[in-house]
Amino acid sequence: MKLTSTAVLAVVVTVSGISRAEESPFRGDMGQLTERNTDFRHVLFTGRNIQVVAMALHPGEDIGDEVHKVDQCFFVVRGTAQTNVGGSTARANENGALCVPAGTHHNIRNDGREDLKLYTTYAPPQHPPGTVHHTKADAQRAEEAPPSKTK
Repeated sequence: MKLTSTAVLAVVVTVSGISRAEESPFRGDMGQLTERNTDFRHVLFTGRNIQVVAMALHPGEDIGDEVHKVDQCFFVVRGTAQTNVGGSTARANENGALCVPAGTHHNIRNDGREDLKLYTTYAPPQHPPGTVHHTKADAQRAEEAPPSKTK
């Protein structure tokens, strides 16, 4: 079962990409929503000041070295990961959390034998509302493409 059948979101995307927050509160069991997610990236909620995203990484897969202008927190629901934040490595296990301040290079790699299930928050939002990238390759293509313009 896909998350879209569990969490229905109203999406408004404008020229800036992330300009309008959800009009309704988001409620859900984050453990269940994250466990059910099979997408590399699946935006569950976008508010004015925060965004919630479920992620699934296959064994050996990583999110890729990145740095954001926003704060980001990761919450591991199932699996184990090797984290690299600002050049320092550490292990993240089930029920573990990692918060990365804006401007800090970071990466998370699934070092387990099964899919790593986690969710992340961005404050403020980082991706357009309703974004779904089924694979890491989909996410990379979307990040390389110029933002779409709507009328």
